[in-house]
Amino acid sequence: MAITSYPFDGQTVTESQFSQLFREAADSGVASSSTASSFSVSADGATMTVKVQPGFAILRGHAVLSTAVETLTIATAGTSARSDRVVLRLDPASNSIVLAVLQGVAGGAIPSPTQTDTGVYELPLATITVGANITAITSAAVDKERAFVGNTVGAWTNRTRPTTPRFGKLGLNYDTDTWEFWDGAAWAPLVASVSWSSLTGKPSTFPPSSHSHAWDDLTGRPTSMPPTAHKHAWGDVTGTPSAYPPETHSHTWSSITSKPTTFPPSGHSHSGYLEAGDTIAWANGSKQPHARAVSGSGTYYAVWVRGDGGFCRNTSSINFKENVRDFVMDPADVLALKPRVYDRKAQLDEDGTAQEGAKGEVGLIAEEVAVHLPWIVNYLDGEIDGLRYDLLGVALLPVVQNQERRIKALEARIEELARAA
Repeated sequence: MAITSYPFDGQTVTESQFSQLFREAADSGVASSSTASSFSVSADGATMTVKVQPGFAILRGHAVLSTAVETLTIATAGTSARSDRVVLRLDPASNSIVLAVLQGVAGGAIPSPTQTDTGVYELPLATITVGANITAITSAAVDKERAFVGNTVGAWTNRTRPTTPRFGKLGLNYDTDTWEFWDGAAWAPLVASVSWSSLTGKPSTFPPSSHSHAWDDLTGRPTSMPPTAHKHAWGDVTGTPSAYPPETHSHTWSSITSKPTTFPPSGHSHSGYLEAGDTIAWANGSKQPHARAVSGSGTYYAVWVRGDGGFCRNTSSINFKENVRDFVMDPADVLALKPRVYDRKAQLDEDGTAQEGAKGEVGLIAEEVAVHLPWIVNYLDGEIDGLRYDLLGVALLPVVQNQERRIKALEARIEELARAA
């Protein structure tokens, strides 16, 4: 027979037919409110067990009723964490719906329930996180995941609303023409009415979006419009000249190409370094030997250079001195000086060009001299800078005088020994 209908009086209706009928009328789930404890899973925190509360549920058109708290054992924890799942399992072949635990794999995903159309169907109630090496299931490890049925959508007036609704019961109130639901204490609108004053975070001003106005709609428009500052593309300009003689202008030094690396000095003079009346002719003294006649006093002077660059002559007359007294010096300090040979470091010219320093110069190191003869050392800005080489002759006098005394003493001793012989 191609068409089958049921159930009717005097007709045998099978389990499969009833299951198909009821699962079209209701989904699978716990027949209760989401705030109720029906088939709720919890842990006692002391053992590897969980407890499932009593309840009523529908699985693929089959019903299950539990009237007492059931205890389920969770498998012993391993060295790695895993996730187990508590389910209600419908098995039409064994005519039963029972509580069961789906054990997960260490480090793996939450096990998926089996959900076939006419065979085994498992309804998840909770996920259990089994930590590594734990000995008890805590409440924090239980994640409830029940699905609920029975909250069908209805339609009513204010007078015909359900009197004992479940939490979440939804319906259309056609007295007020609004959708409403039961929040556990009262009927609340599904979409709350919103007033402008109740909105938070609303802007205080609304900048206009991009739009346009017709010229005739504008008021107070000018009768004429002088042009404002603007630009034109070169291609739009007519009557442009064919050549442009350069105007007065300047260039930055870095923009000049092929500039020389050095600049020989032109004739010039210096101020601020020579005192009034002083002159310099031929910096190299060998150009004017002493035998050549000179103007002025007819005598050449040694020149001193001050730290600020000024020149002065070296004078030695008692007329320029006072508070004269003997200076005691140990000849050993002079004999401790060590002549050195060295190379000058490269220096930068005024134009930034590096100039190689002199090689193989002979002289003294000021820092070494300062240990023995600090009075002939020059300082610049608080640091050792140079030596008064002109005072080395003064430093040598005690050495010569000491040697003169010792020579005369030795000669007298030799003469005395000769007479005694």
